[in-house]
Amino acid sequence: MQEHFHFTIDQAKIQKQYAAILFFFFVSEQLPCIQMYLQRRNCHLLKQEDEVIIAIHILGKLLGFTSERAWHRFVIGNLFTKEMFPERSRYNRRCRSLRWAIKWIRHQLAKRGQHHAYAVVDSLPIELCHHARMYRVKRFQGIADIGYCASKKMAYYGFKLHLQITDQALPMGYVLTEASCHDRTAAETVMAQLPHPYTLGDKGYVSQALQKKLYDEYKIAFWTPARKNQRV
Repeated sequence: MQEHFHFTIDQAKIQKQYAAILFFFFVSEQLPCIQMYLQRRNCHLLKQEDEVIIAIHILGKLLGFTSERAWHRFVIGNLFTKEMFPERSRYNRRCRSLRWAIKWIRHQLAKRGQHHAYAVVDSLPIELCHHARMYRVKRFQGIADIGYCASKKMAYYGFKLHLQITDQALPMGYVLTEASCHDRTAAETVMAQLPHPYTLGDKGYVSQALQKKLYDEYKIAFWTPARKNQRV
């Protein structure tokens, strides 16, 4: 269905979203700070600047495109002409060569979350196969394993995503682990990426030792609800 978006999408809205990413996400403002480290060759032959390629790449992810071919076709039909934008294979190579810059920009944007009121840390399951096949599946052996999701009350085979996000929906830190990894085990790795002074967690993170370590080393006040049988 995404391949047919150019027939139904509001082109003015897409142009507005693209401009917002280019300027609001300060891509055009921050990229010159690291331009010297990108080692760009033949810059005078580029059809579009690096900041444009990064903004287009981010927009594709926000719109939910998973096919590189479909996204490039969408861009040519709605944002740029064929003569003004790199052909598909060159565009994809430039996106991959700019992955370090994209990661750096995401990190700079996430720093703004330290000024938000509070942050929340939680985990979610990433199921890789049906429950009936999880004991004989061979994909990702040695990386993924079987874990238990307490909120959904189910066992599953796959990974677990641990994520820290602010009250204004800005991701600050994340880590992907095997499904059996406990929330407390990955908590420090997630929250230490960009420490927020006020962070909330559910009962899966209850640990006085963890709370003390986060405050002593990172000045994070980590709040969790108390269990019924927990000693105060």
